[in-house]
Amino acid sequence: MIQTIVVFIIIGLILVGILINPILVKRQRNRLKHRPFPPLWNAIVENNLPIYLCLSTDEIRRIQRHIQVFLAEKQFIGCRGLQVTEEMKLTIAAIACLLLLNERRQYFPRLRSILVYPNAYFVQETTSIGKYVVEERRVARLGESWTNDQVVLSWEQVKQDTNNWRDGRNVVLHEFAHQLDQEDGKAEGVPILQHKSDYAIWAKVMTEAYQQLCNDVLQGAKTVMDTYGATNPAEFFAVATETFFEKPHQLLSQHPALYEQLQRYYQLDPVQWF
Repeated sequence: MIQTIVVFIIIGLILVGILINPILVKRQRNRLKHRPFPPLWNAIVENNLPIYLCLSTDEIRRIQRHIQVFLAEKQFIGCRGLQVTEEMKLTIAAIACLLLLNERRQYFPRLRSILVYPNAYFVQETTSIGKYVVEERRVARLGESWTNDQVVLSWEQVKQDTNNWRDGRNVVLHEFAHQLDQEDGKAEGVPILQHKSDYAIWAKVMTEAYQQLCNDVLQGAKTVMDTYGATNPAEFFAVATETFFEKPHQLLSQHPALYEQLQRYYQLDPVQWF
């Protein structure tokens, strides 16, 4: 009898914890958002995020609040001897938080840690080259997003991307777009949309734009998006996100329907920033 009561008490406590935790998280985030944004942080973001001063006053205020929450909830880990500085954290957080300005009130929920390497890093990649043959090779990478809990970045590449904002390539935007895509546990180029009715038009527009990019790559035609986007739909969404934020005029001109979908999803119009 006592054991049964103990079990029910434990179950009750677990249920109470499940119900209360979201409330506590929301309160903590509200406290973080209402803290003054340190002047030094503002100077670092202004210096390292080229479009920061192009944002509206409201967007600047909101991205500052998101940065406060992001830095409090995510762990940064330096790899291969790298000492992660405040500048590194703020730069990565500021770029990533551009993707949160649509106010979904989610902060990359699967993400726990950001691993930062000083430059390109190497991984062992396994590839099937035949029915019974598997090839292992050492591959250099600049970033990757894991479905479970990590993003990996090269700091050298992050710096290069901030110095060349309008080239349409940005490793932070790319990998954190993957995080949005992977939020439901799958990487297929479809983030969680606001309404069920949004998925049909998203699929139509994205599929058409993806197929066009694949055809352009096969024909050797010049494309506004990086050709890496033709790898698969997940990479296409990440590359399209990079282009949306860095080359909005060109994307709007060449792929207006795609631009409109990304504009609706991110609730932003980067054309007005430049």
